[in-house]
Amino acid sequence: MVTVIIPALNEEKTIAQVIRIVKRSSSTSEIIVIDDKSTDNTVQEAIREHVRVFTSSKRGKGTSMMEGIMLASHDIIAFVDADITTYPDDVIDRLTRPIINQEADFVKSYFDRQAGRVTELVAKPLLKFLFPSISHFRQPLSGMIAGKKAMFEKLMIDEDYGVDIGILIDMHRNGARIQEVSLGYIENRMQTIPQLAKMSSEVTKAILQRSGQLLEGTIDLITGKSFQTNDPQIDFALKENKNHYRQMAIFDMDRTLLLDSFIHTLARKRDFTDSLSAISAEMINPFLRIKKIARLLRGISLADILKTADEIPLVEDSFETIRHLKQKGYLCGIISESYDVVTNHIANKLGMHFSLANELIFSKSRATGEVIIPSFFLPARRTLCNHDYCKSHAVEELCRRFEIDIKNTIAVGNGRNDICMIRNAGIGVSFCTENKVLGKISDYNIQVPEFRELTELTG
Repeated sequence: MVTVIIPALNEEKTIAQVIRIVKRSSSTSEIIVIDDKSTDNTVQEAIREHVRVFTSSKRGKGTSMMEGIMLASHDIIAFVDADITTYPDDVIDRLTRPIINQEADFVKSYFDRQAGRVTELVAKPLLKFLFPSISHFRQPLSGMIAGKKAMFEKLMIDEDYGVDIGILIDMHRNGARIQEVSLGYIENRMQTIPQLAKMSSEVTKAILQRSGQLLEGTIDLITGKSFQTNDPQIDFALKENKNHYRQMAIFDMDRTLLLDSFIHTLARKRDFTDSLSAISAEMINPFLRIKKIARLLRGISLADILKTADEIPLVEDSFETIRHLKQKGYLCGIISESYDVVTNHIANKLGMHFSLANELIFSKSRATGEVIIPSFFLPARRTLCNHDYCKSHAVEELCRRFEIDIKNTIAVGNGRNDICMIRNAGIGVSFCTENKVLGKISDYNIQVPEFRELTELTG
């Protein structure tokens, strides 16, 4: 009946408890955690609660909410924050009851404590002046909301902290019936001054944009470049560094963990197989090839990309294999020439520690056709491989960051772009490969699509 979406960023201490509370509401049918590229164990804690977990295409609360809407299975959607453990047991029932009873299209929550500083000093004064008809809402920035999926899909969802006030204004302007409901007394974590400053600027921008008062050229001045963050994938992977691993198992994704190639599967669905083949045949330069292939994905939503990935079967014993390797003390991850949104998704499904891949760029959760090639695929000063672009460079960077001797690594792959990675790993394993060079340089060759030989090799 109701999909509950929980956007989360570094909430390992609270996410499991929030999920358990949400499960107590009778109207909850599906729970989706959208991880905002946390650098702690948020994903692992959420997976243990047996809910759907996805990693967002880029950081930003609004992006996580938008992608949750795309992935939701039900017609009514509720959002709750991941850092509040004092929700009432029936929190989702309270938020969705007016919608289920056909009394409202959108529900905004309030709670019995003083509204925050951004609400009182920024949001309410601006609403009173620019949108007086909705200035009566007690806590317009509350992130605990519910609404009809069809109405959410019509909105311009801001990608940052302006999302909550933006949804309220847009729902009102679209003629939605809006109700406020009380969640009683709840507490959440206090924000730091820099966080409040960033939130204030983004809330201000969202309100002014909708009022028509935002002058051209003033967005950067309002948002402030000093607040922009862009954590590289390699730092995202380092969230596991505190565990002091001494061994690492690295897998390719296409035709290794997955039984087929993601991009070729998407090409068949979207009818660009001929274009893909032409690019692959013509482009020797890896940088040009990667960038040209990314253009073929322009306009495709994250939800459709992840749906395609889910349609490709995983190797049957991949779950058991990753579980076995983790029990043996291996840091487990994916290094792929595919896209980070796909590899993160597969890594989450398998309970792996990290994934590294090319970064597909999204706007409003749709691929722009652009891609960022991360620096970890490029050669460092000292490198075992002379290629300008190679997965073995990423392996070396991980080994350096995690302080793991490359002799203590296992690399598993299928294709030509895995040759250097497998040659330089402590143990190189080819998996159902048709590439004669890869088969020749590998220490072990797995001929059937299962990892039983790998688990036997690692004890």
